[in-house]
Amino acid sequence: MWDFVIKSLKRQAPVLLFVVAAAFAAAGSATGDPGVSAKQAQAQQVMGQIQQLDSSLHRAQSAYESASSKLHAIEHSLKINKIGLRAARSNLGKAQIALAQRLVAIYTTRDDQTELAVLLGAQSIDDLVSRIETVQSVSTQDAAVMNQVIGFKHSITVHRRALATARHSQKRLVAQRAAAKSRIGSELGRQQHLLASIKGEIAHMIAVANARSLALANAVRARLSVAEQQQALALQGTVIGASASTADGSVAPPSQYSGVVGIAMRYLGVPYVYGGSTPSGFDCSGLVMYAYAQMGVSLPHYTGAQWNVGVPVARGDLQPGDLVFFDGLGHVGLYIGGGQFIHAPHTGTVVQISSLSGWYDATYDGARRITG
Repeated sequence: MWDFVIKSLKRQAPVLLFVVAAAFAAAGSATGDPGVSAKQAQAQQVMGQIQQLDSSLHRAQSAYESASSKLHAIEHSLKINKIGLRAARSNLGKAQIALAQRLVAIYTTRDDQTELAVLLGAQSIDDLVSRIETVQSVSTQDAAVMNQVIGFKHSITVHRRALATARHSQKRLVAQRAAAKSRIGSELGRQQHLLASIKGEIAHMIAVANARSLALANAVRARLSVAEQQQALALQGTVIGASASTADGSVAPPSQYSGVVGIAMRYLGVPYVYGGSTPSGFDCSGLVMYAYAQMGVSLPHYTGAQWNVGVPVARGDLQPGDLVFFDGLGHVGLYIGGGQFIHAPHTGTVVQISSLSGWYDATYDGARRITG
């Protein structure tokens, strides 16, 4: 964006370039606005919560599916058990009928095939013992069959009761897992809605900042003619009272390098790199050195050394292009007008615009104007 602004204003007086640049700077970078930064931090926090909830939801879904699968297996076993129990009841009924018929036949029939007839037909003691053993054997077999049928039915009944208990417990577990899944899903939806709301607020804040920047630029354009006249008078030396005075009483000549502001503006957003002095990364003095190099001015790559270049400027007389120093000469930036400056703050940040207030006001060391 700044390349376009600079190219379109090249034919205008230098003051036009840095005044318009200062107007955009006065609105501040949207992402540098404290309110936007706070909202972005909140959005990052909510996104972290969403990721955690999403992971929890996957685990809850797996637990629910596992419990449901086990419940289906139990219900399938119950169906099979029901079939077995029905068969056992049928066999038991048949065995009971057969045993009853045999007992009736023993005591009511009079033919030679009944056990009573068999016993009465014995020819000797040995034959009688043998016949009794045969009758007892037949009775024992009938009892064994009956006991097997009863035992099978009992086993199936016990198993069915166990399965019914297991199904009840499993259904309760499935309900608990479903409730947990639903609860996590609801919280996930709430956080996603919150994130969307925060993003909307950020977009609104950026739009307001952009609108404010445009309004400031329009206001500056209305004052352009006055600013050009004042600069012309200053360059001719006719407006002595408007020139910058230093603390030791000397007079700093008007700045010749206001255009350096537009150059520095091109690199807003470039990451801070310790020792960096190229568009791939800047430190504070590297940005100042590089911007002035594009104007044909060679500056050292060291904040303390840059302090010794040019002439001192009182804070009330700062002009765009002046070097501003902070924190015991530990930091430097380029003044852009409107009480703001452009700089590369520190590791983890990018080239940005800041105000001469707060920490920068408390640690302000002074300013220098490049004169040649």
